[in-house]
Amino acid sequence: MLPSDIAACRKFYNLSMDNPFQINYPDQIDSELVKLAIGGDKEALKNLIIRHQVFIYNLGLKMTKNVEDAEDLTQEVFIKAITALTKFEGKSKFRTWLYRITVNHFLNTRKRKTELKITDFESYFNSIDNIPVYELSNQEQNDLSESIEEIRISCTTGMLLCLDREQRMIYILGEMFEIDHNLGSEILGITAGNFRIRLMRARQDLYNWMNKRCGLVNKSNPCRCAKKTRAYIQAGYVDPNNLKFNSRHKKKIYELSKEKAVTISNTVEDLHKNIFQQHPFQEPLTTTKIVDEIFNNNLIKLILNS
Repeated sequence: MLPSDIAACRKFYNLSMDNPFQINYPDQIDSELVKLAIGGDKEALKNLIIRHQVFIYNLGLKMTKNVEDAEDLTQEVFIKAITALTKFEGKSKFRTWLYRITVNHFLNTRKRKTELKITDFESYFNSIDNIPVYELSNQEQNDLSESIEEIRISCTTGMLLCLDREQRMIYILGEMFEIDHNLGSEILGITAGNFRIRLMRARQDLYNWMNKRCGLVNKSNPCRCAKKTRAYIQAGYVDPNNLKFNSRHKKKIYELSKEKAVTISNTVEDLHKNIFQQHPFQEPLTTTKIVDEIFNNNLIKLILNS
């Protein structure tokens, strides 16, 4: 039985939180675990899953804006990867192979429920405008600060869903997680130049709409997270006692980068980027659920016991 949370799992297995999207990622650890896992070592396979699941989960969370869908997608990716593991020949790095499977699955899977609700920028921002506005006192803002942050994270994640799937994936990898562009291009199966061009277009589409409608980046826009908070709570969209996005985290996304600091800059581009990099790097709702369900999957049981 695995320890009760991912942090305990990492300590139990002596695993570090290595960022697979950075150049200095220690690929040799993956190589050793893969070799052992292919040889039938179940603990090595668990280590491999634990090493990558939180990154895949966070990609899924930003792609779908739904905790349950992110968990399901993470599990589906690992089942695909494990069933194909014996075919991994080591011609590419394991992380490139794994995240290519991840990206292809996320781009080609059926649309999840939030994706069906959020389809374009104009209707999304119109729906936010239709939420009633309530002025909060300083004391109310202080009391509801965690809920206000929940709305900020949820609302800006919804903006990502207004991008098409490929744009969304490239933005999440390239802007939020600052993936090395050569690695990003390998994972997407495009040239590094094309990766940069598509990232630039995703930025432009997202930032143009935010500049027109979002108060976080343009103070002349009337929309403010705090002013929408009471209405979101009353409508049941936010439960202060059960936050979905502003919870279960010890780091922000920007802390995973090699700089480990938010860029201090007056440029509009950095202002937008910082808004998204301030999102929490979350653990799954039930941190061992994904690992347990993978190992209880009938196909995986068959593979592991063969």
